[in-house]
Amino acid sequence: MTPLAPWLQTQLQSLVQRSGHAFLLQGPSGLGQYELGLALAGAWLCRQPTALGACGHCPSCHGIQVRAHPDLTVLMPETEMLALGWPLPEKAQKDIDEKNRKPSREIRVESMRQLLGFTQTTGGSEAGKLVLISPAELMNTITANTLLKTLEEPPGNTRFILACFAAHELLPTIRSRCQSHQMLWPAADQACEWLGAQGVPGTQTQVLLQAAGGRPDDALSMFQAGIQSSHWRALPQQLSRGNAGVLADNPAALVLSSLQKVCHDMLQASVGGNPRYFESADLPEGARFEALSQWSRELMHSARSADHPYQQGLLIEAWVSRAQQALSQRR
Repeated sequence: MTPLAPWLQTQLQSLVQRSGHAFLLQGPSGLGQYELGLALAGAWLCRQPTALGACGHCPSCHGIQVRAHPDLTVLMPETEMLALGWPLPEKAQKDIDEKNRKPSREIRVESMRQLLGFTQTTGGSEAGKLVLISPAELMNTITANTLLKTLEEPPGNTRFILACFAAHELLPTIRSRCQSHQMLWPAADQACEWLGAQGVPGTQTQVLLQAAGGRPDDALSMFQAGIQSSHWRALPQQLSRGNAGVLADNPAALVLSSLQKVCHDMLQASVGGNPRYFESADLPEGARFEALSQWSRELMHSARSADHPYQQGLLIEAWVSRAQQALSQRR
């Protein structure tokens, strides 16, 4: 079992002491909500829990590690379940295998109904049953309403953990039925030390952490996607020259996120503010606020269709061309 990051371990030790049947772990992405939620579920189900949480060795812990614990159900968008190795219901897997449909990017009401059936059966241990929903805001209105009554009065000893990146998108009636836990931000030196332990070179940890807005999970994902600190710091100037090569090998969602960060910092600089994701020296000078504002709106619109199966090379080339245009309009 992969050890939790130190700031998550501290939160876990606090959460396992609390009573209640439903917890909402909320905060921005990249702070480890899913990892903390799974660790909390493991600690509650563990047969030999320690002061640090689950023992990691008992049959219950093994069941979670191999994604086959009979008293734990994980409810996520099908795309994320497949990426993380969680099994889909038999019918859903068959539909996807036979190409009748693509894996869902939201939490489907059919999956929620199956989950409610799971809560009605008797658990195999005194620890009861655990449900982990992540990211909870990806329940649509129908799915969330299907959960409400069971979340308020769960059958037997059933507990819920909702991991969430955007709590404001949850139904107020869902939020009101949960104990809220605000995810903690790690200190920069602590996050850099953890990134180093994950294999990120020490010369890059600080730049990538800044590039990720202080979110260590996102910084690690950027490194694993092949983004180097030198490439990142050169990105704004490269975009101002229309160089698409610096982003060409990355997924469209990561490219779009990178463009949005450049645009954010350029807007900040244009009104005398401090950049968040770059250093001031990395940014081109003199771009017009109006041009940057229009570019920002266009990027927000592009985010709605970033997962569409466009020809990625042409899409990124168009985005970079638009970035060059916005950055070259001088005051």
